[in-house]
Amino acid sequence: MSKKVIILFGPPGAGKGTQSELLSEKMGLYLFETSKMLEREFRNAEDLSEDDPARFVEIEGEKFDILNEKEIWKNGELCSPTWVTWLTMKELKRLHDDGDNIILSGSPRTLYEVEIEAPLLVELYGKENIHIVLIEISAEVTVFRNTHRKICELMRHSILFNDETKTLTICPLDGSLLTNRKDLDDPETIKVRLEQYSQRTLPLFEYFQNNGFKVAKINGEGSVANVHGEILKIIE
Repeated sequence: MSKKVIILFGPPGAGKGTQSELLSEKMGLYLFETSKMLEREFRNAEDLSEDDPARFVEIEGEKFDILNEKEIWKNGELCSPTWVTWLTMKELKRLHDDGDNIILSGSPRTLYEVEIEAPLLVELYGKENIHIVLIEISAEVTVFRNTHRKICELMRHSILFNDETKTLTICPLDGSLLTNRKDLDDPETIKVRLEQYSQRTLPLFEYFQNNGFKVAKINGEGSVANVHGEILKIIE
């Protein structure tokens, strides 16, 4: 099988998770989501005491407190790039060693991360096999989608809000309870997340352009099917 890496990025609510799941199923790609990686780390650290060494990770001489990173995340800000990059690099190497082609949703998030992760991806998969797609939506659409969406408790599926789904209480995909992400999706936190995206993540598109990657922008405000079709045109 030929090598392939797809990187989707865009503001909160752009549909990165939904499109990543569709592409993963259609193309047999491993779906790597930074948010789920971080949530896993936070769950594992929930019951640790203040002085438990397992709460802390030392990277390049700097110590990171996982529970402090959780508080940063809950406030809508981006976690420490050094720590996130350390986790991501381990995952990317493991996935390559397992023979997986991958789709990245929400990673990398900062210039620090991309300057370390992109060269690794080039080394492992080849620049010609890496596709970057920026899904654009307005700030108004971001706020609406995030304040109305629900996440299932088991697999963390994101359920789109529309007339057919607005009264759902059970995930149609795995049968678990649907819930709101109270910390991340309240209006004030979304404003912070948008600012973080504009200041720290959006500049990555210019990095990819300037370094000879295959990049494209699409309008993410159409239907899921239309956006999916646009992405397929770009990467196939």
